[in-house]
Amino acid sequence: MFLLLIGLLLQVSPPDRVEISPESASLAVGETLDFSAQAYSSDDVIINGIVPRWHIAESSMATVDESGTVLALSPGSVVLVAVMGGKPGYAQITITESKNISLTAALPVSTVLSGTSVPIEVSVNGLPPQGRIRFSSSNNSVATVNRDGTLHAKNPGSATITVRTGGTDTSVEAVVIDNPTVSYHITQNRFIVRQGDVVRFRIRAVDENGNAVEGVYPSWEASGDGALMVNEGAEGVFVGEKPVPYSITAFIGEDIERTITLVVDPRVHKQTLSLVGRGAIAHNHSGDMWAFEGVDGRDYAYVGTFMYDWMKAFDLSDPTNPVLTDSVQVDARRINDVKIHESNQLAVITREGASNRRNGIVILDLSEPVHPEILSEYTDTVTGGVHNVWIEGDLVYACHNGTNALHIIDIADPANPREVGRWELDRSEKTLHDVIIQEGYAYLSYWDDGIVILDAGAGSHGGTEIEPVMVSRLSYPEGNTHVAWRHGRYLFVGDEFWPENYDVDKPLDASGYVHILDMSDIEAPVEVARYEVPDAGAHNMWIEDDIMYIGYYQGGLRVVDISGELLGNLYDQGREIGHLLTTDDESMVPGWPMTWSAQVFKGHIYSSDLNSGLWITRLETIRP
Repeated sequence: MFLLLIGLLLQVSPPDRVEISPESASLAVGETLDFSAQAYSSDDVIINGIVPRWHIAESSMATVDESGTVLALSPGSVVLVAVMGGKPGYAQITITESKNISLTAALPVSTVLSGTSVPIEVSVNGLPPQGRIRFSSSNNSVATVNRDGTLHAKNPGSATITVRTGGTDTSVEAVVIDNPTVSYHITQNRFIVRQGDVVRFRIRAVDENGNAVEGVYPSWEASGDGALMVNEGAEGVFVGEKPVPYSITAFIGEDIERTITLVVDPRVHKQTLSLVGRGAIAHNHSGDMWAFEGVDGRDYAYVGTFMYDWMKAFDLSDPTNPVLTDSVQVDARRINDVKIHESNQLAVITREGASNRRNGIVILDLSEPVHPEILSEYTDTVTGGVHNVWIEGDLVYACHNGTNALHIIDIADPANPREVGRWELDRSEKTLHDVIIQEGYAYLSYWDDGIVILDAGAGSHGGTEIEPVMVSRLSYPEGNTHVAWRHGRYLFVGDEFWPENYDVDKPLDASGYVHILDMSDIEAPVEVARYEVPDAGAHNMWIEDDIMYIGYYQGGLRVVDISGELLGNLYDQGREIGHLLTTDDESMVPGWPMTWSAQVFKGHIYSSDLNSGLWITRLETIRP
């Protein structure tokens, strides 16, 4: 029994490294290759019994199944990842063009009702076709196909539909049956519709006995000012930006269509944003901030600094009149981030630009929150500077500028912090900007590598708090992924762009917006909506009770209704509840707002502004 226990302990010991075989490969589009992975201990002993989890972030270029078989889809370079016991291993795969085209075609229904139309679903090497596709039917009296691949069913019978591209062809059999439908009606999932509300439409077909007829697969269109319609299977998914009538049309067959008028009402908000108080800082640029209740029962806000070495402490007992009670000076040129431990007895501030080049984090003792004191610092493995942190329990997740890795620091003994874990993308060039932990998942904003999602204790993919496991990654062409926040089925991911050769002491035109990802499948996030304010740039956000609060730099503080299903650009849909330009003539850049952040605390919204310090606002109910 003792030997068996020892064997089991060795078997589950976390690996020191993971190796993939082969470690590199070249595949032509359409080819497959089987990969294997092996875990090793620190003394090069093979660790058995750990099943690898396979992942390729560039899923449009290649896919991998659970056994490690890779299918090449389109030319380029991808990284294959195998995670074993929380430790990733990597292999580089180069994908080249192929003359062997894999062409597939299918119909969305097994039989097609006469008089109706269905799309022919075509893929080239597993992807939507990019070039010209030609279609032909073996029996035009049964079914014809137009140039865009829509099959029109004429009469009962069968026809072979041939699909051609690039010298390759394939076929699909179309079986047309008699259509018993006597009437078609458009149905919808909601009838009181406001700007920004998503409505799903379907066609209900019935026979002469009033029974439903299955198999109707229409295409959908919407017209009107600000109409957006997406075809999703047999459904039409609609959102309207303006409070106007819209025409919704279902194209059921070559000569069959149905149209209804949908009246969209204004999106009326019952709240307005009001300014409550100010903690003005006019002699230095401000960074991030955090509001909290101190152990003395009073409320406080700690504000970091940009290009300065003091952290500011404000007493918020009277939100209309915040009082600066103290400042903490550290060796730094930037205190970018401030976070408070859940006990409210400790704070962590980040350091960048220290004169001795030993940056890291500083831990503050909040026994007297009105006068915080330095308790300790941690620099050993994060000397290159820490930009952002997140505190989860007694663990600090730190984004280190030097390694661009996520360093996990244990502060259970706050006088003697120590690193207990680390995770990073296997890239020679990378930038880790921010991290947030929510319900056991870590969301890493990895700049041009996009948003990276880790199991950091959720347990869904075998990850723990100190040995996170990669779940998925999504990047997009804009890059500069800066911040993220998970709320319900959606992940809100913000970009950040500053102009080249900017001068922080002059008006600064930032840009970037919020990408909204559907996380129904956490292993395959899909971007479905956005929030984009014209001529301004997104920064830090806070989400609570279906409301997003976001510092939008020169666009000020924005408060946005994110309830329900989301589609399209929320800014254009009347979903803004209110906004406030944090503008002050007595600031680092007079008359120029640069709202940095937003946090909801005890009914107030606390924001820092790069140029003018602390702002306190509140959502007030509009009285009739």
